[in-house]
Amino acid sequence: MEFQVAVISGDGIGPEIVREARKVLDQVGRVFGHTFHYEELLMGGASIDVHGIPLTDETVAKAKAADAVLMGSIGGDTTTSPWYQLPPDRRPEAGLLKIRKELKLFANVRPAYLYAELKNACPLREEIIGEGFDMVIMRELTGGLYFGARSTGEENGMLVARDSLVYSEEEIRRIAIRAFDIARKRRNKVTSVDKANVLDSSRLWRKVVEEVAADYPDVKLEHMLVDNCAMQLVKDPGQFDVILTENMFGDILSDEASMVTGSIGMLSSASLNETRFGLYEPSHGSAPDIAGQDLANPIATILSAAMMLRYSFDLDKEADSVEAAVKQVLADGYRTGDIYSEGCIKVGTVQMGDEIARRICR
Repeated sequence: MEFQVAVISGDGIGPEIVREARKVLDQVGRVFGHTFHYEELLMGGASIDVHGIPLTDETVAKAKAADAVLMGSIGGDTTTSPWYQLPPDRRPEAGLLKIRKELKLFANVRPAYLYAELKNACPLREEIIGEGFDMVIMRELTGGLYFGARSTGEENGMLVARDSLVYSEEEIRRIAIRAFDIARKRRNKVTSVDKANVLDSSRLWRKVVEEVAADYPDVKLEHMLVDNCAMQLVKDPGQFDVILTENMFGDILSDEASMVTGSIGMLSSASLNETRFGLYEPSHGSAPDIAGQDLANPIATILSAAMMLRYSFDLDKEADSVEAAVKQVLADGYRTGDIYSEGCIKVGTVQMGDEIARRICR
């Protein structure tokens, strides 16, 4: 089979980690008889340098024409980069928000799984980790505070800033359905996270989620306030199966969950629309301080490519082979610096990609 993949390498370590993901995909193609065609597109700081804006209409059109999008990382050092001297709507991250909206990527799926081989990298005590944890965070991605009306202006002689948190019933319903569908394929539990004791948007969120839950009697639903969820993630992460939440809460909680796994460099991500189309990226940032030094961990991007195989291309066996190869590399003791512990084999970005590609098999 042949697939068209739009590639947005992005900024910082983005080109390095995407290169390794493509290496693994190409090996999957050789082993399983597929061909992946790549088209490089610019977004973020890389696009600003060439076009003066973080995302062009041409890039959006080419992304829509592909079967899926594989992305690295967007942005730079917010204190030193000239990109952050620009107005907010022309900075690198504005391109990320725009492409999510243009491609209608409302559902962000972020697995957080603790590999047994990385227990030593987990910052939690062993008695908290127990047998490990395996959760998925379902984050609504195109609504809420990040997409609401905003303004800054002078009132009564002082500056006042406003950001609007808006959700419609339909926006909540469609992400809730995705969460319950995924829970049915896992351990049949959804934890819906909100701030219903304070926010009207959260009270609507809770009402709609309960309506959706009525169609899934086999799935257990629990509600949890976001501040309690943040505490529970470090107190007892094993209790979670699927965490369902709105945009800003999901942004914060997924980063917390990633660090509990031992390194944000391990956390993959898929952003999906109502079809099989998706954008696949690691959950971490562009890490400009280590860019170009063969230090970045490519595993999150490689696992994101595995999610692309599974969700957009319906290639479950191929996705399984990538995930198994990652697990085998860790079992064999290979580590990039962020997950390194004494007695392991320390490798760089390129060698980690080589080792994973070498272990792809049927």
